[in-house]
Amino acid sequence: MSNIATLDDTRYQEHILQGVSRTFALTIPQLPPALREVIGNAYLLCRIVDTVEDDSALTLEQTRELAGMFTEVVSGKTDAETFAQALHPLLSEHTIPAEHDLIKHTPSVIRMTHSFNPAQRQALERCIRIMGQGMAAYQESESLSGLENLAEMDRYCYHVAGVVGEMLTELFCDYSSEISQHRSELMQLSVSFGQGLQMTNILKDIWEDRKRGACWLPRDIFLREGFDLDDLQPGCSVPEFHAGLGTLIGIARTHLQNALTYTCLIPSHETGIRRFCLWAIGMAILTLNRINQKRDFTTGTEVKISRWNVRMTVLITSLLAGQDWTLRKVFSLSSRNLPEVKTTGL
Repeated sequence: MSNIATLDDTRYQEHILQGVSRTFALTIPQLPPALREVIGNAYLLCRIVDTVEDDSALTLEQTRELAGMFTEVVSGKTDAETFAQALHPLLSEHTIPAEHDLIKHTPSVIRMTHSFNPAQRQALERCIRIMGQGMAAYQESESLSGLENLAEMDRYCYHVAGVVGEMLTELFCDYSSEISQHRSELMQLSVSFGQGLQMTNILKDIWEDRKRGACWLPRDIFLREGFDLDDLQPGCSVPEFHAGLGTLIGIARTHLQNALTYTCLIPSHETGIRRFCLWAIGMAILTLNRINQKRDFTTGTEVKISRWNVRMTVLITSLLAGQDWTLRKVFSLSSRNLPEVKTTGL
């Protein structure tokens, strides 16, 4: 089978993005043409790792083996067709049809991966290696008792999101020498950016995660308030639990503030990259507001932002994409009701 990417591979990538993520199908086209294909491909690679980790039909051993195998596929040491044929028959109905299709078409995705320049390929390979190792390790320690402490939550967020922020930064720096001038500061902030988005997802998905036997909340934050995560039940209206949630909402807000600082380091004329970042930040802040207002929610749909909210976020951030002072003001106003938590290491 040919290893050269074809027009059909490009079309497939554009098509499947619509099926596996409406959000990224919306944000990736905002990027400069030189970045769209590689970042679209990077997202699909991450989605394949997610699929390996999330499908409950796979044993821990299968998850670990397949995650390692996929790392070898991305780096060109293992055949993509062999991986697809090993994983696809094992997938359950828990995995959505679009992801079944994505796994089946892994060779098409990988031909795209291998068509990028060496710096881009290196960034993608590093991300998938760290993400695959981290996800397999954390899946083995999954429990309803939560993670031991906030530092452990930071590590988890790094493996599933912070490393993605680093990869995107590498790709942005490869694309623009002007962006690359801020590389060290951007790299540091990118981990915080990823954590802000991931913490928002963790908070939104508390109950869905618990249904499948997982809890990514840090025990120490809640024990400090006098609440044990072992006692957590849907619709929990205990003030101590709500206080712990408030602390995590405040920490996530601080990370998202760092995400805005990151975005403002991107040259103002790079409005496409800025929109890509700002839309994610805006939607995360609105989600945190929903969680903050309804801390006794029992499903993620109760705190999901409306399509109108999404449209307004897109409109406002697009209009203001190049105006740093105004963006900071909008962030301040939209997050004014969220708890403020002073954190170290940010």
